[in-house]
Amino acid sequence: MDNNKKIKWGIVGLGRIADEFAKDLQLIESAELSAVASRNLEKAQEFANKFQCPKAYGSYDELFQDDSVDILYIATPHDSHAELTIKALQKNKHVLCEKPIALNYQDTLQMVKTAKEYNKFLMEAFWTRFNPSVKEVLQHVQNGFIGEVKYVNADFAFVVENLEGNRTTDMKLGGGSLMDIGVYPLFLAYLILGIPKEIAAKSNFHATGADLQTSIILQYESAQAILHSSFLSSSNHKATISGTQGRININPQWYMAESYTLIQGEDKEKIKRPKLGKGYAHEIEECHACLWSDKIESELWSHQNSLDLIKIVEDVREQIGLVYS
Repeated sequence: MDNNKKIKWGIVGLGRIADEFAKDLQLIESAELSAVASRNLEKAQEFANKFQCPKAYGSYDELFQDDSVDILYIATPHDSHAELTIKALQKNKHVLCEKPIALNYQDTLQMVKTAKEYNKFLMEAFWTRFNPSVKEVLQHVQNGFIGEVKYVNADFAFVVENLEGNRTTDMKLGGGSLMDIGVYPLFLAYLILGIPKEIAAKSNFHATGADLQTSIILQYESAQAILHSSFLSSSNHKATISGTQGRININPQWYMAESYTLIQGEDKEKIKRPKLGKGYAHEIEECHACLWSDKIESELWSHQNSLDLIKIVEDVREQIGLVYS
């Protein structure tokens, strides 16, 4: 792709996350919001007007057929990620798909196969992977700053005031704390420690079958991770990576951090790394870098990374008995 031309984006699904994403898109000089789509044309037009976007569609298929759009951001509920991503790839669109990339491993595998078949870029929108603080923390870990990692602790929890009739508990939309926010702590453990040997997990459930809180222990050869997600209570939103020679705290809110703290004995050093905008800007920049290099996947968050993570998530689901139709 010509890196002298602006990359034209389309957004599929126009909820809160799409709104935040569009704001960050405006911060990237090489990006242009070219078209948006909702199942409600009035909503699409309102969104387009807000962000000075020239095209608004009342169906996703219309956007898929727009040849002027280079890449689509899929921001619909979890249950539709696989279907819409595959359709978009088949219409020769590059795709950034919101996390979790799909509800299960097989759907993710099909998405990856389709991207390869049509030679189109596909990346799961795990924005935390591209956060400046998180990138530097991983470098410190890999460079042996804290020695051999023995323990990872991370949580993501907040109170959902009205659980009845809410997206978070709607099983048809892939509801539950695990799929919505539990994937973040699992992501961090995977990023630092890789694929676990064993998984132990327990949940408390809503009447719909969605998990309201889930606690997970990941067992590795010589390390452990303890992780938690919840819609019932709030948490510190701090992550800790502990090793034989020190530890690193990713400061609140760790999944969108602007600082981290290095700790060795009594020595503590807080390092500030401001993010651009809300933080989605960094994954947008990664998409552009990949497109300019004619890559169909990112080296920082690859197809295999998404496959590995969704397999871990699927194993946790099996442990807790979370089943989608």
